Amino acid sequence: MKQEMNTNETVINHFYTSFKNKDIKGMQDCYASNAVFNDPVFINLSAIQVRSMWEMLIKSGKDMRIDFTDVHADKQIGTASWQAFYTFSVTGNKVVNKVKASFIIDNGKIISHTDDFSFYQWAKQALGLPGLLLGWSPFLRNKIRKKAAENLRLYMAAK
Repeated sequence: MKQEMNTNETVINHFYTSFKNKDIKGMQDCYASNAVFNDPVFINLSAIQVRSMWEMLIKSGKDMRIDFTDVHADKQIGTASWQAFYTFSVTGNKVVNKVKASFIIDNGKIISHTDDFSFYQWAKQALGLPGLLLGWSPFLRNKIRKKAAENLRLYMAAK
């Protein structure tokens, strides 16, 4: 007999189902107004920034698709595994990014969302030889972070 999803598992499932369906508003609505987001590229994004980040990534990721599994949550903390399949626009390289997500949820909204993935594995796929040679280095990681932050800033300014 399958166990019923609890409220926080429902929030996480809704988030990833919206992501899978490229339902930007559905994803954005999962975040509380005081939410924070972190991953190896985007650091300490506010709720407004993370909502814009997902919008930017979905709109620019023409061939992007995602799968998600292993959604678990208790009264406050949740986790999920997901994979993104897309073409990295800068190089045209195909990427399969395997991500472990963790959440803190309060009153049915995500207040903290952290995605963890291997930056080195991502860099090797997305950047090819430069990623293979330098993907481990703080230099390349910081360069990618700065470029991503600037792209997000410009995207938000244009809205």
